Amino acid sequence: MIRSDFLRIDPKRRANLDHKKKQFAAPTFKQQDYPHRLNFYDVPPTEEITLEQFEQWAIDRLRVLAEIEACSYRNKSAAETETHLTPLLQKYLPLSSNTSSSNGAADQRLKNERQKDHYSHFILRLAFSATEDLRRRFVRAETMLFRFRFQRDDTREKRAFIESLNLDWEPVEDDERQRLAEHLIGATPGLRRVDEEAWYKVDWERVPELVERRSVFLYKGKAYVPGREQLSMIIAEFTARLERALELTSRALPRLDEDDRLTPILNHLSKNFGSAESVYSEGEGFVDGAAITANNIDQLSQHFPLCMRSLHMNLRKNNHLKHYGRLQYTLFLKGIGLSLEECIIFWRQSFKGFTDDEFNSRYKYNIRHAYGDVGGDVNRRGRGYPPYSCQKILGDSNPGVGQTHGCPYRHYSVDNLIGLLQTTGVNDKEVLRGVREDVEKMRYHIACNRVFESTHKTEIKRVKEDGSWNQVDLDTIVHPNTYFKRSFLLKQTARASKSS
Repeated sequence: MIRSDFLRIDPKRRANLDHKKKQFAAPTFKQQDYPHRLNFYDVPPTEEITLEQFEQWAIDRLRVLAEIEACSYRNKSAAETETHLTPLLQKYLPLSSNTSSSNGAADQRLKNERQKDHYSHFILRLAFSATEDLRRRFVRAETMLFRFRFQRDDTREKRAFIESLNLDWEPVEDDERQRLAEHLIGATPGLRRVDEEAWYKVDWERVPELVERRSVFLYKGKAYVPGREQLSMIIAEFTARLERALELTSRALPRLDEDDRLTPILNHLSKNFGSAESVYSEGEGFVDGAAITANNIDQLSQHFPLCMRSLHMNLRKNNHLKHYGRLQYTLFLKGIGLSLEECIIFWRQSFKGFTDDEFNSRYKYNIRHAYGDVGGDVNRRGRGYPPYSCQKILGDSNPGVGQTHGCPYRHYSVDNLIGLLQTTGVNDKEVLRGVREDVEKMRYHIACNRVFESTHKTEIKRVKEDGSWNQVDLDTIVHPNTYFKRSFLLKQTARASKSS
């Protein structure tokens, strides 16, 4: 006898649902209010924005996060980091307090700033939730950004923000505080009387930073945290929530594959964390008034980054470069302002072992194609290929036998890299040791910037002291053409100062 399951609903008797109502229902968008400058990013944004805003806001935030990560890698002090980040935040991701406007949080400028901050965080959350490494780096950079902002927030606004979070911190009652007074004073550096502070009990896992510093008293799985350490509790809560949110986001990512508008943008952003080619604009490597001709490339090569200087040295040594090396170098020369005519002259003079007919038949067309002088309509309209960014060079395949393209910091052995740097005049033992560490940890663009700062330290110090350059002008280099332009201008500034 078959037992009937009376809890099951007969499919024929199920409530008739109108699937069209759900599928084609008009979405309900919520107008976001931003009463506070700070944000825990618990509620996703739902208003519509354009694709241009989607991409540009994400790029601006990415640039800030990349600089935060770079400051951390270079072991900059808190004061140096603040000096470096303040102008960048003001330029790319401003976030004003309520007291900066007579209208307070109702001011439209503040709403726009906070909307951009809100949306850009969630866009990058989508981009960086795919892998464990990206999630870890994103959490670390976002936590550092939140800490930076929290420490500089207005005291009254900070208090109002904390109260809005409704955190489940358990206050320590007076009798318990007196009973544990000796332990609390002993575990809290600089504390004389236990009643000087308000105390909270939280699970010890929520304040790992304080536990690591041995700055709190632990008892029965609880950490007794004084009010002065409120920052650590807030930071720990922010980090824990963001980690959980990224895990959930990573599970939802496969659904985004259906949207062919967003997926390419998100992939592009995630590949360029720390060295975003998207922040380089056409013409950024041009130096106004500089004479860039075939005859002075040898002199200008002292300003080239190591990847291009290596190509130039190999070209002068062998009077030839293979295809990918030629393409990488040609696009770089194009990016610093070398004209097509001068570029053809440069390569013809460099390829000394070939007749004019051989050069014209084998190599001239490729040069013209790179400049957009020949090829299909799309190539000509786009004026050829853009100069390769650091990310593009790092992401290309490893050079084979006889090939010299790529990034020396990534594609050379450490010993060969150190030898090449010494050949170019970098002999400081501390710098070379730092380069070794950066390369071992795969921080290639940091190693390149380390060398730049070492070889231009006198000029950088001068422009900082006289105020002619601000911190934005000296942010992390993420493009070979930016390297050239900055080096050229710094050296020119030094010469002008000596002559005057």
